[in-house]
Amino acid sequence: MRRLILIPLTAFLFFVTASFVFAEENPQNQPQQNTVVSSEGAPSVKNITAIEVKGNKSISTNVIVSKMKTRIGSAYQENIISDDLKRLYLLGFFSDIKIDTEVYKDGLKIILNVVERPIIEKITFTGISRITMKDEKLKQQLESKETQYLDYPSLTNDVRTLKKLYEKIGYSQAEITYKVELSAETNKVKVNFNVVEGQKVRIKDIIVQGNSSFSSGRILKLLKIKRAWFFNAGVLKEDVLKEDMERVKSFYQREGFTDVAVEYEVNPDAKKAYLLYITIKVAEGKKYLVGSVVIQGNKDITEKAILSRLSECVPGKVFSADAMKKDIISIQGLYFDRGYISAQIQESTIVNLDTGRVDITYAITESQVVYVGKVKVRGNIKTKDVVIRREMRIHPGDKFDGEKLRRSKERLTNLGFFEEVSYDTEDTQAPDKKNLVVDVKESKTGAFSFGGGYSTVDQFIGFVEIEQKNFDWRNWPYFTGAGQNLKLRASIGNLSNGFDLSFTEPWLFDYPISFGFDLYRRTHKRDTDVGYGYDEKVTGGDLRLGKEISEYLRGDIMYRLDEIDISNISSDATTDLTSEKGKNLVSVISPSLTYDSRDNVFDTRKGNLFTGVFDFAGGPLGGDKDYWKFFGRASHYFPMPRGAVLEVRGRIGLAQPYSSTEKIPIYERFFAGGAYTIRGYEERKIGPIDPVSKDPLGGASMAVGNIEYTYPLFSFLKVAAFYDVGNVWEKLGDIFSSKDANGVANSGGFKSSFGLGLRIKTPIGPIMLDYGIPMDKEPGESDKKSGQFHFSASHGF
Repeated sequence: MRRLILIPLTAFLFFVTASFVFAEENPQNQPQQNTVVSSEGAPSVKNITAIEVKGNKSISTNVIVSKMKTRIGSAYQENIISDDLKRLYLLGFFSDIKIDTEVYKDGLKIILNVVERPIIEKITFTGISRITMKDEKLKQQLESKETQYLDYPSLTNDVRTLKKLYEKIGYSQAEITYKVELSAETNKVKVNFNVVEGQKVRIKDIIVQGNSSFSSGRILKLLKIKRAWFFNAGVLKEDVLKEDMERVKSFYQREGFTDVAVEYEVNPDAKKAYLLYITIKVAEGKKYLVGSVVIQGNKDITEKAILSRLSECVPGKVFSADAMKKDIISIQGLYFDRGYISAQIQESTIVNLDTGRVDITYAITESQVVYVGKVKVRGNIKTKDVVIRREMRIHPGDKFDGEKLRRSKERLTNLGFFEEVSYDTEDTQAPDKKNLVVDVKESKTGAFSFGGGYSTVDQFIGFVEIEQKNFDWRNWPYFTGAGQNLKLRASIGNLSNGFDLSFTEPWLFDYPISFGFDLYRRTHKRDTDVGYGYDEKVTGGDLRLGKEISEYLRGDIMYRLDEIDISNISSDATTDLTSEKGKNLVSVISPSLTYDSRDNVFDTRKGNLFTGVFDFAGGPLGGDKDYWKFFGRASHYFPMPRGAVLEVRGRIGLAQPYSSTEKIPIYERFFAGGAYTIRGYEERKIGPIDPVSKDPLGGASMAVGNIEYTYPLFSFLKVAAFYDVGNVWEKLGDIFSSKDANGVANSGGFKSSFGLGLRIKTPIGPIMLDYGIPMDKEPGESDKKSGQFHFSASHGF
């Protein structure tokens, strides 16, 4: 029995001993390929002795190896091998990569087994008949390209692209699939997109459900997607429909329905599957109003001043996140105007369970007042720094002031030199100072233009013009950068010809005084239809000086010397007109004041323009005519919703001869009627007329009022509605009386009209088309005329 027990015990001990010896010779944790054991017993890393690439056909081995960090002779490192694997995948050449190693010449051989992605040999389409685009043009819309590697995600995107093309033409139910044919020999594929177009789908009706606060018609007006009718194809576009749902949701939220939910369903007609019914389901929720508004954290600005800036989210008004954001911007603007450009406003809201209203808290972190360090100018290539700096109303050392920055931007924009003007700041070493950076993007200020136009005043006219609004006579050979204005213009037309040379230096000898001159020769032929009963030739010139008195007020003075020749008067005219025949020299000095607070002189939305010009002719100045003359204009622009503008404009003219001059010369009188004064009447036909020839004589006093509302349809097109009123009187005193000095009724009191028009902005200049309807009879006419078109196209804005 004891021997039987010893036999298995001995065998067990032998097995354990043998296993131990075997384990000593082949430790499990020692790598058999990647390391060797030194004589001291420490493992050492093997070097790479070869790199072999298998499976590549189109991509050469050299190209693949060049993209790896692993090199022959370098030590084998797992982390570098792993990075190489990622790097090769990112090349986009391979669909699968495996890296193996084997012992080779006392080192390791790296073996790369790659599977190349197939190359697209050809892309074809079948089943397409409704899309008229040629195949080559259609291929340009796809992400997948011929001669490039096949990518299945790109094919999926291509199907979406084709689907959208069909949605645009009303085939939203088109089914699109693709098929890939692989050639094992060449590793190239042919991709075919197959389309089952189906029938054109149209929206039969759009139904709104769940709306109780707003009518279905009000909600339908928000949608870009429309049902099919005579002027709309009723095409279903999923992306547009989703945008419409967000549009409806935003509308409700602006009206105080913060918890609103909007969903939609699209269902085909039971009998005609190509007709669709869209059901919009609205869960309005509760309408929230603003409860209390609390201001916290303010120190330097009173709570009353802050609350006065709030206009959207005030107690009792509808609560919405958009309205609250506008009020936050108003608070930030208040702090910014006082130099706190780092002020932060954090809003928080809570529904008051007692009142059911939303209480708002604005927590303000004022920080500190920040001052301007340096003013830097960027983006100006042609324009000198000084031209920009002299328009700035904020300077180094000033505290940041939002109003000054806004005004500076308006002044730079009004120069007409820049497409864009923006601001940025740079940190400085001082915590209370930041550099102000003025970024500008220059526009084209020089132009050589030629062309033609037509107006109801001058009829057809052609012109050639050279103008540089940013001229510099000292900057040869470019002549740009100093902000001077040079214009040379020649025109020729059916009725009028002209030649003009004009130059203006806005800063004379680097002082804020403008200097300029004009030389001109202008002729206008007789044409009764446009209010000229005579030929007129004017040759002359002027000198101008001007200075800014304050931010918005400037004064100017001009001396003008003209030789005026009146001839070819109508043969049947009375002495009132024939007495004007002949040449006369007119010497005039004209002081003027202008108050201009318009935000943009090229596209005004708000502000005022007041101008008063006084002409004093003859007397000590010499010349053949003695008279004084005043012309005033006042315009106020009201900004209206959606970019519209309402302009209220008034003009008044007063003139009086003195000394040996008995009447104001006809070329210095006031005229009204037509495109630029009172529309709906013939040119210059309002006011005194010759009783025989019916030619207008003009008058010594004038008053014209205009109200015009313009609404932008597009960036280049506006519609206008207007009302004009005014008249011209023979003598100065007649403007204040319905009868002249002899007790005879003057020219009929005020004349008025109304109408519609278009304002079109084109590359060659603006086009104005108005249709005016007169509300009174023209002087000398027995009946009131019907409406009249007024058209003009000029060469620039």
